[in-house]
Amino acid sequence: MYGPGIAVCARPELPASERASRHRHTRDVVSARPIAVAADTPVICSAGGTDPDLLAHLRDSGLPVGTDLREFRSEAEFACRVTEAISDGLLLSMEYPQPTALCPDERSLKSARLVGYLNNKASITTLVDPRFQADRSTVTRDQLAAAAPAEKSWVLKAATNDAHGGSLDVYLHRAMEHIELPGFTDVLDEFVVEEYLQIQHNWGLQFYVGADARARLLAVTEQRVDVTGVYAGGRFGAVTDPPAELLAECLAITQRAADLGYRGLCSLDCARTKDGRQVVLDLNFRITSGSIPLLALQSIRQDALDEPAESVKLTVSGPLTDLLDHVRPVLAADGLLIVAGHDTARTDNPVRQSTVQLLVFGDDPEEVTARRRTLEAKTAGKARLGLSVSI
Repeated sequence: MYGPGIAVCARPELPASERASRHRHTRDVVSARPIAVAADTPVICSAGGTDPDLLAHLRDSGLPVGTDLREFRSEAEFACRVTEAISDGLLLSMEYPQPTALCPDERSLKSARLVGYLNNKASITTLVDPRFQADRSTVTRDQLAAAAPAEKSWVLKAATNDAHGGSLDVYLHRAMEHIELPGFTDVLDEFVVEEYLQIQHNWGLQFYVGADARARLLAVTEQRVDVTGVYAGGRFGAVTDPPAELLAECLAITQRAADLGYRGLCSLDCARTKDGRQVVLDLNFRITSGSIPLLALQSIRQDALDEPAESVKLTVSGPLTDLLDHVRPVLAADGLLIVAGHDTARTDNPVRQSTVQLLVFGDDPEEVTARRRTLEAKTAGKARLGLSVSI
């Protein structure tokens, strides 16, 4: 996809004030996502994702595990790996904007300004045809209280070009419930307030832009969401097709980004509402948790691409070896694939946490869902490991 001479850097720099926070773990996990499908593409990745037992699992599954893994254990080492890759003559494919002092625009496949702009929640109004936009407005911190009253339902998103240290999770508010604003409202100056939609179908349309600057559809996936509307994993293969006009608009959006200079993977979140509207909700111009399972399955089981599959991420407050031992018995059966993992013990992160992302697949959608739920339930029940299930 990227061609020769490109190094993938799927992680933003982390400010010193955030290095002991939960955001450090999230960013390190993100950096490890491409490892299983990288092949000979250099990947700047957290050492938490290069655990030998984990890599052995990935290779034994037949995945094209990266052969040029440039691992880091600390923030200082992260900066060193970026600098070394540039010194080696590689162009950096930033999935999140890096400071130009660390990665000058001339050494990047796509500039930090472009990546920041495309992923800014406020930019959707400039990239998406108005017919496919939800009702939204960009407001300042002073305007937020009036734009997001407790008596109405709304969705709150961060509006920034930066890969910010604050949590940038989407916040959903239902009318008359207590408002507990997320941390990013304390550190950012602008926000997007969007209408709360009643969604019937929720898709993550996976696209990519290759070296020829042409946008192409990789696959249509569906998104599982929890009761509050927060992303809880993906459905792959046998999914409901989106309306043709919505799919065409998403391809056009990706091509608009390509014309601006974007290269790489992206996922566009869109939906059909219960009243029949077609809307584009979010633009994720980066490698996502939906694209990696898809590429993994494409690498080893192309015949299964049209069959039902669901992704799940399991997190344990303990060693990765314990989590791998927990899933090892079910790995022996066909239809379960580890696609990524991470253990903070291999880094300088003081918070002990391990993660594996898996793909459950088969030929019956109900059976796949049942196996995914069973896996979650068994993991959540392992209290002695301090396990919790998260997506």
